[in-house]
Amino acid sequence: MSSYVIEASGLSKSFGSTTALAGVDLSVRTGESLAIMGASGSGKTTLLHCLAGITAPDTGTVGFRSGAGAVVVTGLSERERSRLRREAFGFVFQQGLLIPELTAIENVALALMLNGMPRPAAEGYARGWLAALGLAGMEERRIGQLSGGQAQRVAIARAQVTGASVVFADEPTGALDSHTSAEVMTALLDSTTGQGRTLVVVTHDAEVAARCSRIVDMRDGRIVGERLRRSPEAEVTA
Repeated sequence: MSSYVIEASGLSKSFGSTTALAGVDLSVRTGESLAIMGASGSGKTTLLHCLAGITAPDTGTVGFRSGAGAVVVTGLSERERSRLRREAFGFVFQQGLLIPELTAIENVALALMLNGMPRPAAEGYARGWLAALGLAGMEERRIGQLSGGQAQRVAIARAQVTGASVVFADEPTGALDSHTSAEVMTALLDSTTGQGRTLVVVTHDAEVAARCSRIVDMRDGRIVGERLRRSPEAEVTA
């Protein structure tokens, strides 16, 4: 059985009188693709944010293992969590959250420059990732000059360029048509689990979830079901 890269225990989170998480336990294996499904308000995005150290749960713990050792994410300061997100995690969101004033290569290189890499080296790495994702020749285009699918591939390159061992994707295909959605999921899987990295996806789309090796279903802040999927992209040894 694969080792766990993320282990969460007893996570609870409320926003005012609304309970978003109600005692969630979840472990994520190294190299797997995990889809978290549920209706709006089920708690799936809050769970992703807690796993990634974006949001601190009210109770419970999140642990993260990497080649550098193990760390309790919920025991870190905000500054330490921010550094962890920069260096170990990558993020792809529904709208990409790219900087429209920058070119594709600048958007990707910025992630490395924020970690102290000189611009020429950062742009070299960025150029390689863009080419790997089918965007060679589009490096100097601004985001508004790209299609929705191309822009999401820029976001995927940005999420991966720092060597992130875990990529968190929140509805990464939610704004795309079905054909482009399939292309983006292929690019996302190829560049994460296809390279031995881990992918955690929040989605309401059953077709997107079916591309992942494991699916958990959420309702009312709890995990209410789990299913395995075996596919060419990723396979979990149970």
